[in-house]
Amino acid sequence: MQEASALTYTDFKSNQSVKWCPGCGDHAILNSVQKAMAELGYSQEEVAVISGIGCSSRFPYYMNAYGFHTIHGRASAVATGVKIANPELKVWQITGDGDALAIGGNHFIHAVRRNIDLNIILFNNQIYGLTKGQYSPTSKKGFVSKTSPFGTIENPFRPGELTIGARGHFFARTIDKELKLTVEVLKEAAKFSGASVVEVLQNCVIYNDRTHEVLTEKGFKEERTIVLRHGQPMLFGKDNDKGLMLDGLNLKVVKLGDNGITEKDILVHDAMNPDPSLHLKLANMEYPDYPVAMGVIRAVPYATYNAELVEQIEAVQAKSKIKSFKDLVFSGDVWEVK
Repeated sequence: MQEASALTYTDFKSNQSVKWCPGCGDHAILNSVQKAMAELGYSQEEVAVISGIGCSSRFPYYMNAYGFHTIHGRASAVATGVKIANPELKVWQITGDGDALAIGGNHFIHAVRRNIDLNIILFNNQIYGLTKGQYSPTSKKGFVSKTSPFGTIENPFRPGELTIGARGHFFARTIDKELKLTVEVLKEAAKFSGASVVEVLQNCVIYNDRTHEVLTEKGFKEERTIVLRHGQPMLFGKDNDKGLMLDGLNLKVVKLGDNGITEKDILVHDAMNPDPSLHLKLANMEYPDYPVAMGVIRAVPYATYNAELVEQIEAVQAKSKIKSFKDLVFSGDVWEVK
């Protein structure tokens, strides 16, 4: 068997033809995941890719690793079972904004709340693509679609807000076009012990083309997004001359030099702060009032469900009179301890 250290991203490509639409952001995400796995030194045998239903959920077919294409909204439930049954596996859950946040919302929030050691990649194109263009839980209010011909009257979910509200300990965001950043974020998510949620802003060229264009438009993305890195000041802009400060309890965009503001006045990102207050504010920033936050927003170490389950089982076994099957005898219709 080939050594894991010798693997490249091409070793994680399956022999299946990729059947996403030309130009779909899923292609870039697939390449980023394969590159991240190679750089992490994974072998194919230690990876399991679990998906639900949707365009993104074809992902397992295109990975040279273990995979399971499950049913609509149940990827979190199945991925949880896989991880509990075999804690040594690196379990990656691939899901979309419809699959995870609509029919799968219950499973998603509880996987996050329990801090199952999963890597959850949430493709967010703000539309149902596979079923031909209905509005999704993340579609913007007023969005016109086949199921909202006069514009949706619903407020959308913010995946970061939902993750942190479910007591999540890791949330990051990237965008399909930014391959280098996506690989960086996925590697950080993989190294995190617990439920890591990475929202990828992804483009559907057929039903919701250019939905994230305001953030990717050449010449403007540096002014409209901010890449957060732990321990570094929250600066952004083409010349890195803008930043974030607190104005009372609210975030405020400032420019270096104005009113004597220097880099020392800019907030320093602390992704590991257990208090989610500032992380929530950062995750909720929207253009044009704020730059949209990219990178790792929250990464707080915490005990995983997997580890605590093993500890509980071992503690119960240590106190139990039953040490093996031989300690049981059959008496009448019941088993009894000798």
